[in-house]
Amino acid sequence: MNTRTLLFSGLLALLTALAGLAKAAPADLLAEYSAQAGRSADPKLGQRFFTVTHGGDWSCASCHQALPSAAGRHAGTGKPIDALAPAFNPKRFSDPAKVEKWFRRNCKDVLSRECSAAEKADVLAWLITLKP
Repeated sequence: MNTRTLLFSGLLALLTALAGLAKAAPADLLAEYSAQAGRSADPKLGQRFFTVTHGGDWSCASCHQALPSAAGRHAGTGKPIDALAPAFNPKRFSDPAKVEKWFRRNCKDVLSRECSAAEKADVLAWLITLKP
């Protein structure tokens, strides 16, 4: 094997490993949020949090539906939103950076602040319970 082939193989292996770091399972994120919160997640609290308003006009369910196993629609723009529950949309909660981005945006819309780790854990715990 020549040096060029070795370098290419090594680079390919490194890129593959780094790509794997960007992926996560919903259960991994749930464990991380629960650890940050210092308590176990509560799916019942997550469902309640998801479906009620928090002082404003919107709840999470305003866009994602009360049962987020089907597509929703943004309450302001009407833009379609894919199903949120991971069992109905395997892409959900698989990229930690995207999860944080959308929690940050959506929590600011619903709560006028960022969600706490406990709130994220509770909502994710409930979403994970939804099965086809």
